[in-house]
Amino acid sequence: MDKQTRFTALVNAFSDDLYRFAYWLCRDTNQSEDLVQETYTRAWSSLDSLRDEKAAKSWLFTTLRRENARRFERAQLQLVDEDITMIAETRQDHDTSTEAFVLRKALKKLPDEYRQPLLLQVIGGYSCDEIAEQLELSSGAVMTRLFRARQKLREVLTGDNQIDRKVKLI
Repeated sequence: MDKQTRFTALVNAFSDDLYRFAYWLCRDTNQSEDLVQETYTRAWSSLDSLRDEKAAKSWLFTTLRRENARRFERAQLQLVDEDITMIAETRQDHDTSTEAFVLRKALKKLPDEYRQPLLLQVIGGYSCDEIAEQLELSSGAVMTRLFRARQKLREVLTGDNQIDRKVKLI
């Protein structure tokens, strides 16, 4: 199979998943599209190094995650104070239901160390071993982070905070 055919197959197979993951990482439509585009640019230049087609999805997700990290290395951050309700009202490219809004807000409260494995599992469909390989962690560390991510997400969504309960008991 020639390079163009292989590349087209990759784009067709993984574009939607890559975009969803990019959007969850940066929460911006334009940046998500740029991340996916840069991921595919790097994939095109390194396509000959991809030996196992079964590893393509993992390879692309890892490339995208690293491109996102490079974005912060290059960026000179400008702080802008935006009203979150205004942002939610202007976005038309995703689910605008109350439940989706609450879930996105809760996910933003998770530290990156918990959010990334959770999104890789839920959006990317990766197993614990695949996530461990991508994040360069042990499988046990990934399972712990997934457990804690769900626990913290549950606490945020239900308002159930262990510290609050302990204070009430005292």
